[in-house]
Amino acid sequence: MPKPILSPAGYTPEFAMAFANQSGSSQQVSSGAPLPVTFATPAGPPPMSGKATLDKRAGPFLPRPGRAVMLVLSGTWQGTVRLLRSTDGGATTFGLTAAGLPYGEYSTNICEPVWEEAEEGAALYLDMKVTSGSISYRLGQ
Repeated sequence: MPKPILSPAGYTPEFAMAFANQSGSSQQVSSGAPLPVTFATPAGPPPMSGKATLDKRAGPFLPRPGRAVMLVLSGTWQGTVRLLRSTDGGATTFGLTAAGLPYGEYSTNICEPVWEEAEEGAALYLDMKVTSGSISYRLGQ
């Protein structure tokens, strides 16, 4: 027969968990004030936006690692837009690839996540070749 577990003092000490609430005061955890368990996501860098009617390279955009990068291309235009990446301040840029094939090349209006950066300090650029019209672009997080 198992022996019962006994508290050495013969009683259970009272224990309360608290956290700093919005005013900075101590707030006891309860069903009405649960322990905050999520972290606020830091704001991303300001978006890079503009228009191109001639060939243009826009950048750098320094994405926050671990977050999706959204690209919006709009307007009435013909041409191509390539997303480029650099880790040396733009001295060298590389077109993106996936499984060895070109990735991040667009010839129509889009609004979609296009990249998720893993390396702090890497920069993204847009290389736009405009054959006609005007491209409005926005790259942000």
